[in-house]
Amino acid sequence: MGPYQPDMLEYPGFDNWKKVNQGKTCAFLAHIGFAASSPHTMCERRAENLMRPSQHIDKVMHAQSKEEKEKNRLRLSTSIVAVRWLALQGCAFRGNDESLSSSNRGDFLELVKAFAKMNIEIDEVVLENPPKNAQYIAPEIQKEILHIMANRVRQMVREEVGDKYFCILVDEARDISKREQMTIILRFVNNHGILTERFFAIKSVSDTTSMNLKNEISNVLVHHDLHVKKIRGQGYDGASNMRGAWNGLQALFLKDCPYAYYVHCFAHRLQLTLVSAAKDVSVIWEFFSHLDNIVNIVTSSTKRIAELHTAQRNEIEYMLSIGERDSGSGANQIGNLQRAVEFSL
Repeated sequence: MGPYQPDMLEYPGFDNWKKVNQGKTCAFLAHIGFAASSPHTMCERRAENLMRPSQHIDKVMHAQSKEEKEKNRLRLSTSIVAVRWLALQGCAFRGNDESLSSSNRGDFLELVKAFAKMNIEIDEVVLENPPKNAQYIAPEIQKEILHIMANRVRQMVREEVGDKYFCILVDEARDISKREQMTIILRFVNNHGILTERFFAIKSVSDTTSMNLKNEISNVLVHHDLHVKKIRGQGYDGASNMRGAWNGLQALFLKDCPYAYYVHCFAHRLQLTLVSAAKDVSVIWEFFSHLDNIVNIVTSSTKRIAELHTAQRNEIEYMLSIGERDSGSGANQIGNLQRAVEFSL
């Protein structure tokens, strides 16, 4: 097979020198072409781009990719800051109507919108401006960010506990959606010799039997490499499924760790004692009965509440003037009457 021969019809070359200077019929001008999209012009442009490294496709794609990464980081950072602030303040994330036509799209979206109004760069990359698949504002993204933050906090608590012994404090309560929630608190002595309590986890439990609670607590501890054998104390309230001597939660943990002594919550024990003692003292019982009547009378009228606040304000001002009270940030707040409540389990 012979050497490659270019198609002479495709590349006719210049062999008619008589028409070189004859205007539009010039062989050179005919080859170059008068349109910006002529083959010669396109080849000339490609050659110029080839001699400019900054115009190479890999450089252009890298520059575009770097710019997109910076926008994605700014967009994600805005969502992270919003989630962190709402979690710190204990605010709800979602709104009743999060559509574009809504006047209030919920705390999370409204907070992101506030950030956008304060910063032009943020305004260009958040909410409806970015692609639909990279907005980082969906409820699933909010939950994932919050879950990552919670795991980092638990990891820090786990590092603080280390290989030391610890106690567990457990309580149950129903949330606003009527689901049973179990909270787990770790109590231990840190590296500085200070007794420390850290909120560690909250678990939603559908079954509140002692065996199920024990399994849920054990799963949380094992997941974070905390051994049940290192438990040196259990603190619960007085519910039968928690303190039962034979089948209660404390008895189940004692089978696995004989040193995990059970201590009834002292605050709850004291409260039960006070309630029981107050019922047997007529003077105290009458006092709280009259107190309930006073609270009902005052709180049932906005006018009476306003008069109470005025009386409180006058008393505080008088006490400050004679030096019986100290002034300062957060001091001398005017509050409302609270109804006495009896808790018994």
